[in-house]
Amino acid sequence: MYGKCTRYRVKGIPGVKDRSFDALQDAKTWLAQAQTDARRGEFVDPRDGAISLKDYIATHWWPTQSGDPSTIERIEQRVRRHIVPHLGAQPLNAIGTEILRHWKKRLEKDLGPTSIRLVWATLSSVLQAAVEDRRLGRNPCRSSTVGPPAATPGRVEAWPPERVLAVREALPDRYRLLLVIGAGLGLRQGEALGLSADDIDFEKEVVHVRRQVKMVRAKLCFALPKGRKVRDVPLPSSVARAIRQHMEEFAPVPVTLPWDDPTPAATPWRPNTGGRGPTTSW
Repeated sequence: MYGKCTRYRVKGIPGVKDRSFDALQDAKTWLAQAQTDARRGEFVDPRDGAISLKDYIATHWWPTQSGDPSTIERIEQRVRRHIVPHLGAQPLNAIGTEILRHWKKRLEKDLGPTSIRLVWATLSSVLQAAVEDRRLGRNPCRSSTVGPPAATPGRVEAWPPERVLAVREALPDRYRLLLVIGAGLGLRQGEALGLSADDIDFEKEVVHVRRQVKMVRAKLCFALPKGRKVRDVPLPSSVARAIRQHMEEFAPVPVTLPWDDPTPAATPWRPNTGGRGPTTSW
């Protein structure tokens, strides 16, 4: 390509964009490597990795994310608070182990080990998507020389009966049952708050755990239990008596909340006037 500064062009490799070079030897070296990588299905064009992390997340990664709304909200917060402000301006292919070491040190000023591990996993998910999109050759978050803090093995210890009773007595009368069903049935907080009178089968001595109350974007809604799995748990006679006594003192009332995502629907809908939420009183 005479008369131009980058006069040597490599072209004609299937699946590889043309590229120009100033020196013939540079063109030959790149040609050999590109042909080898293309045959292996491992070719990554450096120009595709020049996009900034912020732009890649906004235009390629984030629009493809789906799943539980509360989980998506937490991921969005990690990206917005801890990833984009510090690494967003970096090109994808410039993010290496040295940059990650500095980023990790910055995170340690504000976050604990568990939170850093979650943020690190989110960034690793973004960069792994870039690898699979052929924008990166490897994921630097999986390097052997830098990584998140090691998980601290924790030991879960049940409260002794004295503490359970003390906490129960310290609660207002209306909310004491939450402590009873939490300790007696093993329900999580959201499951205890979402328990309905219709979920309790006194005859068969079983409780159907069908929903939880959770918060998404600062709004309450009903959703399936953690893992989106319903289950049945045995109903001890002592817990059954406490539930009956509570229902006599505080009559259950219907409660209606959005299901799974409190965001208003994007399309018009007609409410079902014959339906209602679960009947509860806590």
